[in-house]
Amino acid sequence: MENTENKSIISTGSSNLAKTEKLLSITQKILSEIKPKYESVRIGNQEWMTRNLDVDRFRNGDLIPHAESDEEWEEAGENDQPAWCYYDNDPENGKKYGKLYNWYAVNDSKGLAPEGWHVPSDDEWTSLVEYLGGIDIAGHKMTSVEDWKDWEESYGKIKNVNGDNSSGFNGLPGGFRSDNSRFGQGKKAFFWSTTEFNFYYAWFLRLTYYYDLAGKYYGSNSKQSEFSDGWIVGRFSFGDFSKRYGFSVRCLRD
Repeated sequence: MENTENKSIISTGSSNLAKTEKLLSITQKILSEIKPKYESVRIGNQEWMTRNLDVDRFRNGDLIPHAESDEEWEEAGENDQPAWCYYDNDPENGKKYGKLYNWYAVNDSKGLAPEGWHVPSDDEWTSLVEYLGGIDIAGHKMTSVEDWKDWEESYGKIKNVNGDNSSGFNGLPGGFRSDNSRFGQGKKAFFWSTTEFNFYYAWFLRLTYYYDLAGKYYGSNSKQSEFSDGWIVGRFSFGDFSKRYGFSVRCLRD
């Protein structure tokens, strides 16, 4: 005699499974079509994100390797492989400063920037600086109104060096991670460009405050002034900073 009760249970179970799978498929489709919104500001004819990039996946969905130890960070650099980390390996720092990426993550064909955005070229960084008044003026306009540590002047006085953020760029001192895993923060911000200089180096932008400095340089050979006291925004490609370093990334609208 045929067991109709068992057949009914099996049929009901199969039906529920099919419904669950269909619902899951619809949910995944909806989630894939939801694009995260990023706060941005228009500066001249460019539109910039106002926060440093904080993604752990490439645009195609692949995970970007997270270097959680010194050994992992150094190995990624030695093998020309992408990697990211939090400053001082502390996720709390990521909430304010975003992630630090080596240049191999920036240059990966899978795409580091979210859809509709891109990591700026050296020329695009230069256009921003020039629009904001040049290397001796733009830095103060690009830096945030808080979070930059005070500098002690030669007279023993403390000077507040926060910017005025009049551009809306909101540059924060996200620091860096060196090729040998050393962290450095406090008075500098570093941002990658996509522009390669040579096999070992790529162009990047640096925001920092100088005082009592004889001779400032924009890039490798363009002298700015004989004496300065104030913000400087500069583009660099070599020295101690190789592609293996971890810098912040700020994206530009396509």
